[in-house]
Amino acid sequence: MPTISMFYGMVIQMFFREHCPPHFHVKYGDYKAIIAINPPELTEGKLPRRALNLVLDWAELHQSELLENWQLCQTMQHPKSVAPLE
Repeated sequence: MPTISMFYGMVIQMFFREHCPPHFHVKYGDYKAIIAINPPELTEGKLPRRALNLVLDWAELHQSELLENWQLCQTMQHPKSVAPLE
């Protein structure tokens, strides 16, 4: 499972050949969540409110890159890194 970004202690990952809809996984301490890419929203799991808001803001800013990475992962290619939220 390739890591595509890390910021504020959160690890953002995508899996190869995952189920639809396009999404990514977030790990933050003991929390785990799945975030849909279009539109960015929590679909499974739980994150603290502040962490969730940061991830959703980041996903909105990098939506096209995340969708491109989703396509790469579907064809078993390594995704590209995405700039962290600053």
